Amino acid sequence: MEIGIDSFAVTLPDPKTGRTVTATERMERLLDEVEVADRAGLDVFGIGEHHRAEFLDSAPAIILAAAAARTSRIRLTSAVTVLSAADPVRVFQEFATLDLIAKGRAEIVVGRGSFGEAYPLFGFAPEDYDALFVEKLDLLLSLRDRTHVTWRGRFRPPLTGQGVYPRPHQDKLPVWIGVGGTPTSFARAGTLGLPLMVAIIGGSFQRFRPLVDLYREAGRQAGHDPETLKVGVHAVGFVADTDRDAQEAFFPGWAQLFGKIGAERGWPSTGMREQFEAMCSPYGAYLIGSPKTVAAKTLAASEALGGISRLTFQMSSAMQEPDAMRRSITLLGTEVIPRVKAQLVQTA
Repeated sequence: MEIGIDSFAVTLPDPKTGRTVTATERMERLLDEVEVADRAGLDVFGIGEHHRAEFLDSAPAIILAAAAARTSRIRLTSAVTVLSAADPVRVFQEFATLDLIAKGRAEIVVGRGSFGEAYPLFGFAPEDYDALFVEKLDLLLSLRDRTHVTWRGRFRPPLTGQGVYPRPHQDKLPVWIGVGGTPTSFARAGTLGLPLMVAIIGGSFQRFRPLVDLYREAGRQAGHDPETLKVGVHAVGFVADTDRDAQEAFFPGWAQLFGKIGAERGWPSTGMREQFEAMCSPYGAYLIGSPKTVAAKTLAASEALGGISRLTFQMSSAMQEPDAMRRSITLLGTEVIPRVKAQLVQTA
């Protein structure tokens, strides 16, 4: 199992002081986090894509390229690229260039996005979000497989055999499909034989098992080798020396971010602390606690989903405490990962 971090480069006022760090300072902290993750032995670091004031990740390939120049081994990926609102040619060129800078460490996770701001920003109708994704994914995969592509679609001018450059360092640039809870998306990823990244930000891991089984069955029916049908999970997580330390470090930023988003979406504003603690319990989907607790919940999550290949922790809302962030990343690499991998070896 690969273990890593996803970041949305959150920038919000510190709940304790009210101060908001400058965008420049926040970006420097983010790149420092990637360096710490590389040194600590994490397997992957992902950067999301949003087009909102509280996130600085509207151009993930640029952030990842800066990270590539400051790291040597960690894999670098989007989390996710909002492909429905992007030009697949440009996406491929950006990540192929990143792959050259990173010497073969680049990946793409593509999806439709959990926020809708990208669609009007780039001139697309939100109601076309699925049709846009299907068409653009087809083109992206064609560009990955061939330098010269002849292609025609509804939302983009055709390609008539032009060469698309540069080509990546890797023979085949890895492309994952990022999904939420839509059965069609799980089945699509399985039919295409692409690895799956499931965003689980609430509830329990067990409730996603039928959807993961749907993905695997769709892949089997399409004739894909089960070994290629990788399942990854993106989950809220944070590590500290004790369970209480982890919760106290993470909750203020979490409450601020989720409270803001919840107000926009009409979620209940009461009982946030109780909800948070329930998600941190053994039955909740938050991987927040001591190294021992987080390792145990990681293994339980994998078992609940029939085995996972990758787990990425969303730690962004704790960014107001840079020392706690660095400590969390270090503990994840030096204590959680060894515990998880040792247990996996014993049960193999």
